[in-house]
Amino acid sequence: MSYERDRFVALLPEHGHVLDAGCGSGRDSKAFMDAGFSVTAFDASKEMRKRASEYLGQEVLDMRFEDINFNNEFDGVWACASLLHVPVDQLPQTMRKLNASLKSGGVIYASFKYGDGTKMRGSRTFSDFNEKSIVPLFEDAGFEILFNESGNDNRPGRADEMWVNAIARKNGIY
Repeated sequence: MSYERDRFVALLPEHGHVLDAGCGSGRDSKAFMDAGFSVTAFDASKEMRKRASEYLGQEVLDMRFEDINFNNEFDGVWACASLLHVPVDQLPQTMRKLNASLKSGGVIYASFKYGDGTKMRGSRTFSDFNEKSIVPLFEDAGFEILFNESGNDNRPGRADEMWVNAIARKNGIY
């Protein structure tokens, strides 16, 4: 993920404040902290929060996307493989909340499994997008897409899985 993180960080002010939305293990939060950024992280999983809090040496908030209520607080929002768990019909509102959480000119990174619509994988539901379908999701929430591309999963045994990655800037509509 260093390639995507580096692209994202290049758009942030030095020592900016990042919201790691659905931080999981805290891997990316730690990379941002090591790069000199202030990080607020949240996750809905109790076990992930516990592990990430220990790893980061700071509290990870107990939140779900529908609980987001930040306003003009962050220079960047990092949502790596996390928004894909939000039901498609709730994503527009969630994206507007993430927009509101950003300072003027703030940026957001998000990644989704490549595809169209809602998919079940095992017992889990995923909201899938491609390079075209992701555009209105961002634009309708007040973002201007800066980067939008698909690529393969680099994890061992997952070469057949594809992802769409997008970085966008808050454009002031919301």
